[in-house]
Amino acid sequence: MPNKEILICGAGIAGPALAYWLRKGGFTVTIVERAPTPRPGGQTVDLRGAGRAVIERMGLMDQVRAESVDQRGLALVDTAGRTTARLPADSFGGEGIVSEIEILRGDLARLLYEATLPDTEYLFDDTITEIDQDADGVTVTFEKAAPRRFALVVGADGPHSVVRALAFGPERDFVHPIDLYTAWFTALDDLDLDGWFLMHNAPGGLVVSARPGRLPGEIKAGFSFRTPPLAYDRRDIAAQQELVARRFAHVGWETPRLLRAMRTAPDFLFDSMGQVRLDSWSRGRVALLGDAGYCATPLTGLGTSLALVGAYVLAGELAAAEGDHGVAFYRYDTAMRPYVSQAQQLPPGGAAGYAPSGRLGIRLRDLSMRSMTRWPMRNLLAAQFAKAGDIALPEYSLAADIRDRPQPQVSERVDRVERIPDGLDAPHQMSVRAED
Repeated sequence: MPNKEILICGAGIAGPALAYWLRKGGFTVTIVERAPTPRPGGQTVDLRGAGRAVIERMGLMDQVRAESVDQRGLALVDTAGRTTARLPADSFGGEGIVSEIEILRGDLARLLYEATLPDTEYLFDDTITEIDQDADGVTVTFEKAAPRRFALVVGADGPHSVVRALAFGPERDFVHPIDLYTAWFTALDDLDLDGWFLMHNAPGGLVVSARPGRLPGEIKAGFSFRTPPLAYDRRDIAAQQELVARRFAHVGWETPRLLRAMRTAPDFLFDSMGQVRLDSWSRGRVALLGDAGYCATPLTGLGTSLALVGAYVLAGELAAAEGDHGVAFYRYDTAMRPYVSQAQQLPPGGAAGYAPSGRLGIRLRDLSMRSMTRWPMRNLLAAQFAKAGDIALPEYSLAADIRDRPQPQVSERVDRVERIPDGLDAPHQMSVRAED
């Protein structure tokens, strides 16, 4: 592949992780990100299994541990705040519902971003509007930047991926909802959590949660509820907050104070949960990575591991294929498909187990939590948690010294990006344009 320039869309976790390994493999990397800067904050993510092994291979484990959030585990509470069940973080060897290493999404993304500097070009505050690929490469049109030419495009831009929409088709064809909606936000409050991730279930499939942040007085809160697909404006935050407030207006525990905090939260996010499933993660010269290609939903706790492992494998296969991206994409799919299939199996009960509809279901959920560390529940849960490490990481030659290579500039605004269809075998041309 004479042209070794690769465009990645998305500067979250998957995108910078891929950029890190691609640079090790000798590629020139550009990342385009719609946000004006790396996104800070966010909720905690689990670092477990093979994902933890990838972080160790990157030499970032000490930094990750230094930035991790101290949580004692998960505790279920009733309306009065009394604990009805709990699962300590050290259960299942630190691979339980709350893992041994929990880190804010923004902190992990920042560490990965910093690890790619200064060898990766970033285009912030921009996105892709058109992808035009042929036998020799991909021409990408951006919303703000001038068009540019790349060898390959990778979409690492989440479950609502622009790259996937441009190169593969509409979201409705690939995102399978599980009828669960969640709002996440940061609250500055003196609510005493005692180091626990507290969760309160209420009839109607309602879940209220609060867990410690990394900073004193910082709480990471969430409201989840089960419902068939809703029609709402993804850009109207005030309307989303009103929707949540109505759903939880009569719920007890600390719900009223968390609803008040929600109104002024700087990072409110509301979204549906769904799994992304595709028969192939590449189309011509465009490939998908992480949630864009195989979102498992937060219920599995494996999204971060899938992103990190997928980035490592995709970069390794591209480097090993020596120019044949079709072979690389095929091997990437072959290596990752069993791991992804396992990870996308929801925990027992799925959304209904997480958010029971009635009081009996809530009591049974409490009972199952109290039984998790005892036979036979322990064996069932151990198998679920073991999925995080259910892949033998390949060994790739990705140790090349990149210090002497040309260093692209880091732009303060994004000037292109997204992703391009991947070419498998026969050369073909595709031109797709974003819809308003």
